[in-house]
Amino acid sequence: MKVLIAGAGFCGSVIARKLAECGVSVDIYERRNHIAGNMYDEVDEHGIRVQRYGPHSVHTNSERVHEFLSSYGRFVPYTLTCRAEVNGRLLVSPFNYESIDFLFDTKRAAEMKSALKRAYPNATQATILELLDSTDPLIREWADLLYEEDYTPYTAKQWGISPEEIDKSVLRRVPVLFSYDDQYFYDKYQYVPEDGFTAFFKKLNDHPNITLHLNTDIKERISIDYDKKCINGHDGIVVYTGALDSLMDYEYGVLPYRSLRFDYQTKEVDSFQSAPVVAYPKAEGYTRITEYKKLPVQDIEGKSTVAYEYPLQFDPEDKGQEPYYPIPNDANAAMYQRYYDRVKDVRNLFICGRLADYKYYNMDNAIERALDTFDIIKQRLR
Repeated sequence: MKVLIAGAGFCGSVIARKLAECGVSVDIYERRNHIAGNMYDEVDEHGIRVQRYGPHSVHTNSERVHEFLSSYGRFVPYTLTCRAEVNGRLLVSPFNYESIDFLFDTKRAAEMKSALKRAYPNATQATILELLDSTDPLIREWADLLYEEDYTPYTAKQWGISPEEIDKSVLRRVPVLFSYDDQYFYDKYQYVPEDGFTAFFKKLNDHPNITLHLNTDIKERISIDYDKKCINGHDGIVVYTGALDSLMDYEYGVLPYRSLRFDYQTKEVDSFQSAPVVAYPKAEGYTRITEYKKLPVQDIEGKSTVAYEYPLQFDPEDKGQEPYYPIPNDANAAMYQRYYDRVKDVRNLFICGRLADYKYYNMDNAIERALDTFDIIKQRLR
């Protein structure tokens, strides 16, 4: 039996490799002209490795994910640090005690930190939503400042809607820390591929049972027979990792996604900013700037490549755009459910991935989802 997979990002490539090692013949169809999905990176004209779809590094507490990645590539430790501009100052992100010290006078800052220690004696962090609900006026003052100066303007630009309209899970993704720690993630494993993500994906797809088709949309190869609950044009299994509304020709309307536009610039400096990623909640248009010679550190003198990141609403008619982020709220979840209910009983179709599942997966979440899907398919093939 041959398995067809739509998409050469993490979900598609992980499932393909695991199936190939089981002796299954796999064809991967990737509509873009490269592998690695949104992890795709390349070396620019200045010798700096840049990530064309935004900054990525591996961070996970999952032994399963770590074991999988370590089996197929070499990784080097990397701890991401970020900053955010608030009231004209570049503060550590996630916000921490140092942020309080910068934004308040010494006496007020000490009072706020004491209030946090009393309110959360055994905690290392909290969400902005928890702080906003605090009954302590000092904690509320701190939370209100962060919410108004960072969370609200950043959310409005990133998602195109107010924080009140978005699912609360989005606001829980970046906590507020009760310490002076300055790293962005706190997972057990944090690293980047030694030779970049594209090289890692090349190794992942390098198997005699895997055939890769670039610049090819799987919709040219298959269609769905909803009455017979099967895929037309293929007797085996199909794994689809793309946007479900696109697969079904937008039968129930266009699922909303956010997209991104990147403005890459070369700066004639050794260092452009104090951290690899700096967020600018109140800047006009863009949300953050990534300095790629720091992600990871690259020894290039006199030049630095940076990318300004501009969020925008995804338009499926614009072939130059990519859907990046599902927009989580009740209305969109209901529309997605209609699409899912339409295909869930198609017996030889599996859906998997951030776009296909319409979920805001981190990289390790996507790998876990792919491994789980592989386990199900493997049982089906027995």
